[in-house]
Amino acid sequence: MISVRKYEKKDFDGVRFACLNSTGEEYDPIVSEFILRTYCDYYIEHEPENCFVLDDDGKAVGYIICTENYDDYKEIFDKEYLPLIKPLGEERYKWALESTILQNKYKADYPAHMHIDILPAYHRHGFGGKLLTALFDHLREKGIKGVMLTAGTENLNAGSFYKKYGFEQLEIYDTDVAFGMKLI
Repeated sequence: MISVRKYEKKDFDGVRFACLNSTGEEYDPIVSEFILRTYCDYYIEHEPENCFVLDDDGKAVGYIICTENYDDYKEIFDKEYLPLIKPLGEERYKWALESTILQNKYKADYPAHMHIDILPAYHRHGFGGKLLTALFDHLREKGIKGVMLTAGTENLNAGSFYKKYGFEQLEIYDTDVAFGMKLI
C-alpha cells in the first residue's frame, strides 16, 4: 500500500535515489554528488523531522524535504556543504552559492523552503498533493507562516502543479521561478 509518512533513517538511500531519478535523466557521478549535496542531503541529515516520504511497501519512492528556517539552514549549508561542493568544480560551486538567492530574498514571509521529488512511475496519481498536505499540516502545527520553493523556468509541469495546490508565483530570476505559500 502506498502512503505518506515521516522520514526515517532507513529512507536515506531511497530519498537520495528519488532525488537523482525523479526526472528520468541520468547524471554522471560528479553531477549526482552536486545535486545531492545542494538539494537533498542537508534536509535529511539536519532536519529529518521536517521530511516526509512516499512509501510503497516500505520503500521510499518520493519525498518532500524542508527546512523551517532559512537562516539556520544557510549557516549550516555554508559551513558543511559548500566545502563538499567546491571540489566538484567552480561552476557548480557558484551555482550552489546562488541556489538560495530567492529563498534569502523572501525569507521574512516564507521562512521555510522545500524540495519535492517523486519517481516517474508514481507521477500523476495525486501523491504530490498528499506530500504537500503532510508538510503544510506539519509546518502549521509548528507555527511556520510560509513555505517557498524554486523550480526551473523550463519546468512547466512544476509551475502548473504548484499553482494547482495554491502556491503563488513570486518572481522569475534568471532560470528559476520562486513560488510561495502562506500557511498562517
